[in-house]
Amino acid sequence: MSFSGDADILWGTALALARRAGGVSPRGHALPPLLFFTDPDRTLEPWQIAQNLPQGSAVVYRAFSRTDAKETGLKLRAACDRAKIGLLVGKDDALATAIGADGLHLPEMDMARADALSQTYPHWLLTCALHGPLTGRCATGLDAFVVSPVFPAGGASAAKADLGLEAFSRIIAALPCPAYGLGGIQPANAAQLLETRACGIAGVESIMRAFGR
Repeated sequence: MSFSGDADILWGTALALARRAGGVSPRGHALPPLLFFTDPDRTLEPWQIAQNLPQGSAVVYRAFSRTDAKETGLKLRAACDRAKIGLLVGKDDALATAIGADGLHLPEMDMARADALSQTYPHWLLTCALHGPLTGRCATGLDAFVVSPVFPAGGASAAKADLGLEAFSRIIAALPCPAYGLGGIQPANAAQLLETRACGIAGVESIMRAFGR
C-alpha cells in the first residue's frame, strides 16, 4: 500500500521508528508503528479513518462510557479486520472482550492493572498512558507506553504543558518498555522524533486529516 503527502510522511516516519526500536515488545507482541486514537468529540465516525490506515497499524478506541460504545466498537472491529490492522480499547476490558479487541490501552492511573490483565489476557497488547517520568512505579505486564504531550496538543491535552523533545526523550529512555509519542505530532514535526528512542507515532487529528479520504 502506497501513500502520498502527509499520510506518507507520518507512515514513513512511524515505520522508521519501529524498525529502529525492533518492533517487538518485551512480552513478544508486535508493536504497530502507528496508533490512531479515537475521540467521541473529534472522530465521529472513526471506522471511516480506520479503513484507510496502513496495514500493521492499530486503532485505540476510546468510548468514554458512551451508550453506543459497543455498536461503534463493532463497526470499528469490522473496519480494522478489512484493513488488517489492530484494535485496542481504552480502559474498558469488558468492552474489549465484547467486541473482540486485540488489546487494551490503560489510563496512567490504571497502570497497576497491567500485571493482572497480562495474565488474564496473555494475547492482548497492553499499552498505558504516561505524562511524565515513571518514578519507580511498576510497569509489569505492559507492552508499551504512550507518552504525551510531546508538542502542544489539542483535545484533552490542550491544557497540559507539552513535554518538549528533550524531556520526552529523557523520559522514554528510562522506561522498561518501548514508548510511542503522542500529542501535537504533525507531518511538519514528526521527523524530530527520529532524534529519540520512540517506537512509533500516536495521534488523533493529524492521523484523521492525513488518512481521512
